[in-house]
Amino acid sequence: MLTLASKLKRDEGVKTGRAPGGPSDSSHRVSIRDRLLIKEVAELEANLPSTCKASFPDENKLHHFQLAVSPDEGYYQSGKFQFEINVPEAYNMVPPKVKCQTRIWHPNIAETGEICLSLLREHSIDGTGWAPTRTLKDVVWGLNSLFTDLLNFDDPLNIDAAEHHLRDKVTPTKLTNEHFVRNHWVLCWSVSLYSALYRE
Repeated sequence: MLTLASKLKRDEGVKTGRAPGGPSDSSHRVSIRDRLLIKEVAELEANLPSTCKASFPDENKLHHFQLAVSPDEGYYQSGKFQFEINVPEAYNMVPPKVKCQTRIWHPNIAETGEICLSLLREHSIDGTGWAPTRTLKDVVWGLNSLFTDLLNFDDPLNIDAAEHHLRDKVTPTKLTNEHFVRNHWVLCWSVSLYSALYRE
């Protein structure tokens, strides 16, 4: 990632080195968001948790990337969870948009991918929401902590997952295994039904 950020910073220098008011000057302006991201991506690489890996599908678009989180402790140890992060044009006045791409039985992540993480809230009563002083590093560390320190069963987004844990006192392994078995069964049932309906 550092190489990617350096490349874009170099490209930005070439673009801004054009004569002011030149014919292609306005078409090569770098947005505030992209200027911030050039710096923040380099900072992110230097501070990326060992349990996280970031990847950029398009090296020229730092505002869209994937994050893989592989917790090494807690309820979700040994799992691998994919997040899609999109940074809007109005960044850093508004937070990045984040969605979990991996179906997961988690009190703070809906099965449809929505995430309950205070720093991703644009407006917050208690002051813990997004602020322009936050960076991509804060977002990544926050997502990583959803599987450890910030795992919250008392203020859940997925109420069923939280109640399941509190009611059954499930162990970390049981929690992830039961979710896998439940989803695997649904997938197998769906494939079997499809085969039965469309069999020649």
